[in-house]
Amino acid sequence: MERIIIFARTTKAANETMRVRFRLRDGRDVDLYHKSDIVTTPAMLAKFNPDGTLKPKVTNVDADLFDDIAAEIAAMRRAYRKILADGIPREKISGDLFESVVHQQLNPGNADGTSRRETLLQRFNRYIDEARRDGLFGSVREKKYNSVLGKMDRFLTINGRRDIIPARFDDDMLMNFRQFIFDEYLYTSRWAGLYVGLLDRNIPTRRLSVNTVATYMKILHAFFLDLENKEEISRSPFRRLGNERAHLATREVYSDPVYLYKEEFLTVLAAAVPEGMQAAKDAFLVQCALGFRISDFKALTMANLAASKEGIPYVHYLPIKTRDISPDHKEVETPIMRFAFDIMINCHCSFPLLAYVSGKSGYNAKIKELLRSCNIDRRVNIYNEETKQNEYKALWEVASSKICRKTHIDMLNKVQVNMYAAGLHREGSDAVNRYTKLELADRFNLLCAAFGQDPYRVSKTLKVINE
Repeated sequence: MERIIIFARTTKAANETMRVRFRLRDGRDVDLYHKSDIVTTPAMLAKFNPDGTLKPKVTNVDADLFDDIAAEIAAMRRAYRKILADGIPREKISGDLFESVVHQQLNPGNADGTSRRETLLQRFNRYIDEARRDGLFGSVREKKYNSVLGKMDRFLTINGRRDIIPARFDDDMLMNFRQFIFDEYLYTSRWAGLYVGLLDRNIPTRRLSVNTVATYMKILHAFFLDLENKEEISRSPFRRLGNERAHLATREVYSDPVYLYKEEFLTVLAAAVPEGMQAAKDAFLVQCALGFRISDFKALTMANLAASKEGIPYVHYLPIKTRDISPDHKEVETPIMRFAFDIMINCHCSFPLLAYVSGKSGYNAKIKELLRSCNIDRRVNIYNEETKQNEYKALWEVASSKICRKTHIDMLNKVQVNMYAAGLHREGSDAVNRYTKLELADRFNLLCAAFGQDPYRVSKTLKVINE
């Protein structure tokens, strides 16, 4: 196996600058040298072991130098193994060939290795492109990754560090970036030029929540872990944080889930609302009935409706969030209760108010207004991230389109029999799922029971039978 060391022989004085050289040996046939672009002094280099690790009890070490040496050794190792993988015998590896491939490893995408190393922004962008190309995530996750890339671009621009390479993005910069994500809204006025071209809804106007920031940090953690696994960096900045701080940086905090109880939903269903609120009520009822994510609800058309051979109407669709990475592209099929079916047929599955979900007059604001008018004011606890205390608010105050999916799931859970209650199998047993499967008709009956609705049937052309 190859061994790579720092080749420290020099005639330079202790405090003179020098370019660091390395040596790679593999048995008797291979003895290769590489002169890097890393500049330091013999005195500083003397604090390192030949393998690039630090000697015990050394102080005042340049952290960037440590990272650069580790990155250079990793690039040499990748270059050597690539040459062998290409079928070139060890004894035929020339110094020129080795230097050329090392430079390619240090400068991906540049065959001659003449350009500078990839910046953090360039490497993150390439990571996103390759992950999408390889099917690691779909368009929805790609948007989130690009959102992090945009925030990173603005953060580095504001701090004058757009040229930083991944190996030099340390734990202090990581935590500063985390703070920037929280409070980016404070920079939008002074740095208005950085936000030209962004949609208004993508320009921060308030402090972000812990969970949103944690989601962004998890994306960055995945990126740096990939670089570490590929030996492009010696250690991820998350690992330098230590376990406790790294956990804090990516930790999500959840209050108790907020959803409508059955009686509250039935109150909304039966409520007479002003004409100007009817569209919001219709959309809200349909989303609760189907459990759609908002992205899938916005994409709904009449083409998604069908009837089973038993005459049960249902919607079928590929969830946008997972369709690009689903192994079998199996559609979700959800039966439609009568109240939702009537709304969908009458409006031809067109809900114009979904064009604007957020904002003062968007769908989420309309849901709050609807529930308030229906007196859905049960007190629910919401954790305040700044005061570190629970706050108690009326349910309508915290409602949004997300409450529809949560209501749908909760009401279904409460009518299903626990499959493990009889004690015949342990919880999680695969055998239970082998013995039985909920068919469309079973799920339709469960839905109707959960929401207190009567079953009905439709023809193949979606006409109600036995009105």
